[in-house]
Amino acid sequence: MTAISNLPKDADRVVILGVPIDRMSMNQALDRMGEFIASGKPHLVVTADAAGIAQAQTDPALMRIYRDAALVTPDSIGVLWAARRQGEPISERVSGVEILDKMCARSAEHGYRLFFLGAEPGVADLAAEKMRLRHPGCNIVGTRHGYFPPESDAVVAAEVAEFKPDVLFVAMGIPRQETFIRETAHIIGAKVGIGVGGSFDVFSGKAKRAPAVIQKMRAEWVWRTLQNPKKIRKAMWLPKFVAYVLRTGKKAR
Repeated sequence: MTAISNLPKDADRVVILGVPIDRMSMNQALDRMGEFIASGKPHLVVTADAAGIAQAQTDPALMRIYRDAALVTPDSIGVLWAARRQGEPISERVSGVEILDKMCARSAEHGYRLFFLGAEPGVADLAAEKMRLRHPGCNIVGTRHGYFPPESDAVVAAEVAEFKPDVLFVAMGIPRQETFIRETAHIIGAKVGIGVGGSFDVFSGKAKRAPAVIQKMRAEWVWRTLQNPKKIRKAMWLPKFVAYVLRTGKKAR
């Protein structure tokens, strides 16, 4: 396993149920990833939502991923609620789907080399095609589906490395995607590796994003669960997250 660079010790973070969350806006997070790219060293970026943080309470390997990541963004309204309850509010949600969209825009501006890895066969290809139309000049250098076993990780990583990506987006679900990024960073050499869950499904059109009114209500997780009943297992972590937070008290650290 390669060593992945960590965030500076003076970073502004709030610790929620043992998980360090960076208190920064979307633009600040994108700027930080730009710094990671300029550094030439691999960095793991994790988008932390309430379900993932709850899962980490009983999954030591996932907790270690959160704690070792160079950047951990707040990817749900539940995380913002918990931070506010602790008296350390976070300005906005910084989600994986939005990071992917905005990084594609920055790729068109700065020439960042992007690679899409994950989802069902054909989905990453279609997502890349639509992002190139959405952001003319977006430099997506390659795509690959995520239907392969962990035993093939090194082989797939070698395939991806041929494209020399600056940013690797992996859509294989938590913690599979983050584990892949961490364990293959020395092979791929991407300066930023980030797990983006179902983002390829959204941008390919396979999954519809919630209407604007539901997004404003901050209830996208309800929409996603109704659209895909398979996500009910993830949704079941949400009441556990609330219970964990309430149990810790308002100033829990």
